[in-house]
Amino acid sequence: MYNQYRPGWVEVIAGCMFAGKTEELIRRIKVLEFAKKNIKIFKPAIDDRYSITKIVSHAGSSVDAIAIEKSTDIFEYIDDKTDVVAIDEVQFFDEAITEVCDILAKKGKRVMVAGLDTDFKGEPFGMMATLITEAEFVTKLTAVCTVCGSPATRTQRLVDGKPASYNDPLILIGASESYEARCRHCHQIKDKESKIKGCF
Repeated sequence: MYNQYRPGWVEVIAGCMFAGKTEELIRRIKVLEFAKKNIKIFKPAIDDRYSITKIVSHAGSSVDAIAIEKSTDIFEYIDDKTDVVAIDEVQFFDEAITEVCDILAKKGKRVMVAGLDTDFKGEPFGMMATLITEAEFVTKLTAVCTVCGSPATRTQRLVDGKPASYNDPLILIGASESYEARCRHCHQIKDKESKIKGCF
């Protein structure tokens, strides 16, 4: 998979909540640590659910990380000795994150990012669509729908146990108390209007 003549590429791990994205990112990090690679790990400062100084999976796995406010802050921690750059919850970063990843890859770094490909509305989240388009390698993970058990690709936001409104704020940091994994058929968005009229 990674047998290339020149070092430097971008890997994206995408999917809905509870699909195991952070768990997979941590697994790759640990494999590279065994190989004695110099790895710098980052997370958005806004994500303080489990820890401020670690990336933590829902299953409890964790690794130390640097919390940053904006994507260009990454450059302050990278030098010629850095082999790998890992970024969790990449969907929360600003638009510059795509160029940051591109610059790092062109400098010969292996860039691994994990994040939600869609928001609670089922629409592309942040710069994830662009990252997926530009990446050399993309891993799409699925969870299990909490309603019917089918493969889940959507993130269901719940407010007082009911589907959130399409007009609710985009970002709400939370875990199982606010979100569930849902399949296409069980995912519900209150107040969302179809752009296509009169079908079926």
